Amino acid sequence: MNALYEKSLDLNLLRVFVVVAEAGSVTAAAARLYLTQPAVSAALRRLTSAVGAPLFVRSGRGLELSARGRRLLATARPHVEALVEAALAPATFDPRSSERTVRLGLSDASESWLLPRLLEVFAREAPKMRLVVVPAQFRNVGMLLSTSAVDLAMTVADELPPNIHRLRLFHEGFLCLFDPRHARPGKRFTLERYLEHEHVIVSYNGDLRGVVEDALGLQRKVRVSIPSFHGVGDLVEGSALVATVPGMVARHVMALRPALRALKPPFEMEGAPLELLWRATSEDDEALRFVREHVARMARSQSPAA
Repeated sequence: MNALYEKSLDLNLLRVFVVVAEAGSVTAAAARLYLTQPAVSAALRRLTSAVGAPLFVRSGRGLELSARGRRLLATARPHVEALVEAALAPATFDPRSSERTVRLGLSDASESWLLPRLLEVFAREAPKMRLVVVPAQFRNVGMLLSTSAVDLAMTVADELPPNIHRLRLFHEGFLCLFDPRHARPGKRFTLERYLEHEHVIVSYNGDLRGVVEDALGLQRKVRVSIPSFHGVGDLVEGSALVATVPGMVARHVMALRPALRALKPPFEMEGAPLELLWRATSEDDEALRFVREHVARMARSQSPAA
């Protein structure tokens, strides 16, 4: 392949040659190529010099292919046509026949409600497409996208490289999840009552500091720290523990565990918006656009406004 490139042949000369051979004259070929006649003639001279043999002979006012020209035309035309078609053909993506595997970065807060819905769409519209889900959160999502470890991600994020596209889905605060059969928040859920309870927190650092400690500097009575939101419902139900979690997580847990309740925390803590993220280089990838559109629609359906 290196030896081929070292020939330094301008492949556009072959396109000019094919059009001249089909048109039978430099004048007609120039009109079809939107070039001047001198430009077409110069291109033919360069190609003839590279080939090392005449490609055309004069025939009246037109041109006829030489034996070397006929062999070159037979070999070159299919490839030139294929290259032009490949360059100009519109992107074609059929979800029903696509066997694409998409790598999706997801925060643990989103897996349980998003994946069942997304797989339903795949079963209905894209039965051969597959998903690989990779844990993603604000600390690692930039690296996952930049290294192509994931094709797209849905999570909260801080600063990201400028080549990452961001679509804001919704912004929601936190709720305090509890079991009213055991926890006693009172008629007025004050900060004092909040701090009297023991808490279950989610810590990606594996310590006793959760989002409240980091954002507000408060120190709660942390009974247990877990690495993801998956176990929050199991721990809160049947106990006096309180879990301060994103509203989306609280609603999903309560849908599965009707005995649980949620209250707004007795302090202001905005949190960060949930965003859909992807590399700029995949903006025109039809398969990824198909997945992005469905994920965005499902995520927005989970917002409080929806």
